[in-house]
Amino acid sequence: MSTHKINSFEQIRADRNPSATFPEYYVHRIPRSREVQQSWLSSVLTTLYSMWLSFPLTYRVKPDLVLCNGPGTCVPICISALLLGILGIKKVIIVYVESICRVEHLSLSGKILFHLSDYFIVQWPTLKEKYPKSVYLGRIV
Repeated sequence: MSTHKINSFEQIRADRNPSATFPEYYVHRIPRSREVQQSWLSSVLTTLYSMWLSFPLTYRVKPDLVLCNGPGTCVPICISALLLGILGIKKVIIVYVESICRVEHLSLSGKILFHLSDYFIVQWPTLKEKYPKSVYLGRIV
């Protein structure tokens, strides 16, 4: 979701409920792990760079939960969140929602995060059959 869409959503929510008080929110940006058509070799370097920038952010925010839905950008954030737990700083719950486009096979992000997430949600029963640890809730995204 773009920063513009997030700001629009929050503004509409505030306009609909003028008497309500909403918590302050922040948008943090990290570079993509991999661009479309980027070579696998160079994507290792860009992913490491994204992880390098993700860990200080994750350490500073110390989220209770990371909820992500598929793009490779979420992998460095999830690994950083996992590191917080490994280092004994904070246990972060990681919930990954696989793309609705993935009917028979997991995305690369899904293949990585299937083993690292606390909850792995799929949107097709065929994937639930292949990956019993996953959670099938129907089509949610």
